[in-house]
Amino acid sequence: MHSDPLPPGPPRLHIDGGHATLTLNRPAHHNRLQVEDLRTLQQHFATLAAEPALRVVVLAAEGRSFCSGFDLGALAATPDGMAGANTAGASAGPRLFEETVDALEALPVPTVCRLQGGVYGGATDLALACDFRIGVDGMVLRMPAARIGLHYYASGLRRYVARLGLQQAKRLFLLAEDVPATELLAMGYLDRLVPAAQLDAELAQLVAALEAGAPLALRGMKTSLNEIARGEFHLSALREREARCADSDDLREGQRAMAEKRAPRFQGR
Repeated sequence: MHSDPLPPGPPRLHIDGGHATLTLNRPAHHNRLQVEDLRTLQQHFATLAAEPALRVVVLAAEGRSFCSGFDLGALAATPDGMAGANTAGASAGPRLFEETVDALEALPVPTVCRLQGGVYGGATDLALACDFRIGVDGMVLRMPAARIGLHYYASGLRRYVARLGLQQAKRLFLLAEDVPATELLAMGYLDRLVPAAQLDAELAQLVAALEAGAPLALRGMKTSLNEIARGEFHLSALREREARCADSDDLREGQRAMAEKRAPRFQGR
């Protein structure tokens, strides 16, 4: 992805104005996530959640594979694998991973996952927690939980059912088969599928479309849509977001720009 890659290590965060990129950076091991990586991701997510000028986040990876999930062996051997609890052993790692993925889904701005290669295990949920996914021809997905005796964590199962439907979730979890890119597009896991050479151009187009939107409206509607999908929404909260946008400078600017036939200049207020 980069012409001058940095040494491998924890995920890197780069913020350029309103555009942030998080890059998984252990290509020699197919970006398998370690405890250190999960904690670094959580720190990055906290930084991004507190950034008022942020407009969009891209989740990317170095190397041939996007990510092979998390290192079950290392996590199971780590007694403090679950932040904020006393649980140790095999259940600790999945809980830390669950918290990390949920923090990604909870980011207030739109997120895009750049899938330049295969995605496996828990990484399939990491990508699914993003709002959009762009994949490349030839990539595959595999969720092997059933083949290793792992019952997947609750929020991940719910996310799969909410975003892909019950039958597709059963296919991915219970059959544990390789799913090719064309089928991932058909089932809705991928939003766009392109040749590898066109990946960054397609990504730039999608990011530009998101950056063109009004920040208050994008943040509000993302939150509302995710709450509705989980069956956790409260109409009063949706009405508050609706009212905030209705009384915003952004809406007035959008109306002026439409009347003047020009691109709007939103300020996020």
